[in-house]
Amino acid sequence: MKEILEQNTALQNLAGEMAEVAGYLWQRGWAERNAGNISVNISHLLQDDIHDSSADTNIELAISYPKLAGCSFLVTGTGKRMRDLARNPPENAVIIKINEEGSGYQAIPLKADADTCLPTSELPTHLGIHQMIAGRGSEEKVVMHTHADELVTLTHSKEFCNQEELNRLLWSMHPETAIFVPQGVGFVPYTVPGSENIAAETIRTLLNHDVAIWEKHGVFAIGKEISATFDVIDILAKSARIYFMCRSANIEPGRFSDAELAELKMLSLKF
Repeated sequence: MKEILEQNTALQNLAGEMAEVAGYLWQRGWAERNAGNISVNISHLLQDDIHDSSADTNIELAISYPKLAGCSFLVTGTGKRMRDLARNPPENAVIIKINEEGSGYQAIPLKADADTCLPTSELPTHLGIHQMIAGRGSEEKVVMHTHADELVTLTHSKEFCNQEELNRLLWSMHPETAIFVPQGVGFVPYTVPGSENIAAETIRTLLNHDVAIWEKHGVFAIGKEISATFDVIDILAKSARIYFMCRSANIEPGRFSDAELAELKMLSLKF
C-alpha cells in the first residue's frame, strides 16, 4: 500500500487539524483518558482506490449503511487518548473504507509503518449520523463527540433536562450563542453509551440541530470543518460557564426577551 498520508497534502492538513482540535479538547478537560471521538468523511479527498491488499479483512458492521457504500472516513481509534492524537495522528487515528454493500469496512493505517488501530467504539453512532447526512444531501462532513464539563453539568439539573429550557438558558447567557447556534441544541435523555438506542436518538435529534447533548454524558456535534465544529461546542460551553459563574457569585442570571433573541438570530444570516 502506498503512503496515503505522505502523498496527499489535503489529507495531511486534515490530520493536522484533527490533531490540533484534539489538543484543544484535552486542554479544556473535555477528554479524560480515552474519552471523545471524531470522524470525518474524506471520500472527496481520495481520488484513488485506497484498498489495502496487505490487510484484506472485511470487518462486519452490526447494521448496514447503504448510503455510505464505498465511502472513506478518517476516524479516531478506539481506546486512544486525545492528548496522544494531538502528538501523533498516524498512531491514534485510522482510515476506514466502507465496502460496496455498506455492510462492513476495512481499517487502513495512515502510514504503512503505523500500527493499524480499530475505529472508536462509538462508530455505530458516527456512521448513523453520516448516513443521515448523506440521505438529506447536506454538506456536513465532521462528527465530533466530547465530554464538555459545563454542558454535562447542566444536565444534572432536572430543569435543564428539557430541551426548551436548556436552549433558552444557553441562548440567554451570551449573544454569540444565539447568533452562531440559532437552531439551538437537541437533548438526548440518558441511554447506555455505544448502544443502537443512543445512536438512533442522536440521529433523530441531529435532523433538526447541529448539536445533541447527551444527559450526564457529553455532546455530539456535526459540521463542515473540524475546527468549526469545535467552535460551536466551545460557544455553548462558554454560555453554560457564564451561567455557573453568575450563580457562584450569587447573581441571578438575566435572560434575553423573545424580541432580543429573534434579533440576535437574524444576525446569524450574516455569518
